[in-house]
Amino acid sequence: MYAFDADSNTGTGAGLLWHASVIDTAHGAAAGAKTVNIEATLDSGCSDLIPQVGITSTPVIDPSSGTMYLEATSEENGAFIHRLHALDITTGDEKAPGPVAITARVPGTGAGSSGGMVSLDGLHHLNRPGLLWLNGVLYLAYASHCDDGPYHGWLFSYNAGTFTQTSLLITTPNGSDGGFWMSGAGVAGDSNANIFIASGNGDFDTTHIPATELGDTIMKLFYPGTSTLSLLDYFTPYDQSSLSSGDVDLGSGGVLLLPDQAGNVTHELVEAGKEGTIYVINRDQMTANNLHYCQTDCNNKDAQITQEIQGEIDGLWSMPAYFNGTVYFGGAGDSLKSFPLTSGSLSATPSETSSHSFGFPGATPAASANGNTNGIIWVIDTSDYGNPGPGPGPAVLYAYEAGNLSALWNSSLSAGDAAGDAVKFAVPTIANGKVYIGTQTELDVYGTLP
Repeated sequence: MYAFDADSNTGTGAGLLWHASVIDTAHGAAAGAKTVNIEATLDSGCSDLIPQVGITSTPVIDPSSGTMYLEATSEENGAFIHRLHALDITTGDEKAPGPVAITARVPGTGAGSSGGMVSLDGLHHLNRPGLLWLNGVLYLAYASHCDDGPYHGWLFSYNAGTFTQTSLLITTPNGSDGGFWMSGAGVAGDSNANIFIASGNGDFDTTHIPATELGDTIMKLFYPGTSTLSLLDYFTPYDQSSLSSGDVDLGSGGVLLLPDQAGNVTHELVEAGKEGTIYVINRDQMTANNLHYCQTDCNNKDAQITQEIQGEIDGLWSMPAYFNGTVYFGGAGDSLKSFPLTSGSLSATPSETSSHSFGFPGATPAASANGNTNGIIWVIDTSDYGNPGPGPGPAVLYAYEAGNLSALWNSSLSAGDAAGDAVKFAVPTIANGKVYIGTQTELDVYGTLP
């Protein structure tokens, strides 16, 4: 982990405040611990994060305690370990109660099971979605490296004060896959402590309600603090079987919780996956008549949810962004597109599209504004991230005027503005009049023009 002065790159350390390896003995690892070389250990042609894997999800900070929580994986004496850490944001030192190794063993006959039990396999699982801190509870989610099995989707809750594992959910205890991917987007939570998350391709149970196997499913979960994490509600697309067999994950995209809406449905979420279908869902009751999954007379659409829009965006390996009554999508190989939102319903077609098309994996937009005015939509083109593709090559930061998506600026216009080599799934961070983007070898900071 690295901490930089957000406003200066001069002085002692040239803006670097501290850095710390979380796989040394001071942070709980065994002597000789090292990052995981996936190319050498899996030997499967998996091109994710070649060659070294360490911290792969976005950490979360509790500002009230000055604590950053993060997950890191390491290889130690031939074993593959995942740990949850608590770092002091002013020093990088480990704080109590961290760290703790993340383990799990539950009943099941699914992929990788032994003796009727399924365990979290430290080698094959990867912490992908960003961490969530909510009401003193930490949530961490897992899929795999590429689709290298055996793996399942795992969601863990930990007490942030004690690092006690309080509950967990496994998506496919008697099946396989169903990982939580979401292209790095974070686990989502609302003000009522409900958790929202989307799974990818994997087995789905069409027999039981609630389903016991939950591939390609958007879930609403709740942890009351005194009992287990419970599945309150869920939605699974009518074409789940073809999505799963074709590796067309629903859960490649992150879940966006919208602000309260006028109209009949106040609390909504928006999500889209590799198929490019946009789902608008009532968070209070995700499907009409609790028809979680449509099996008959579906007419190639999921009529039991609030809204479904097909064919207007390319597949999403990112998540949408909301600003000032509009939702923005950056599909893979697609333009940035804006969909106005009126009384809880999206326009059936985009109102504006950007002139630039963003190659795989597409982009997660971010908005800056002065209240509701002077809005700018920031997007990073990471298509030259290099694995696969023509890269490595520089990330390119684009700025568009909110509302009409007219191009304002991009970092390729001047050699002096060029960013470092691109990182897959990178998202702009905006604060204090600056835009920060992470690249392979440097942190790039953009400010107002002189």
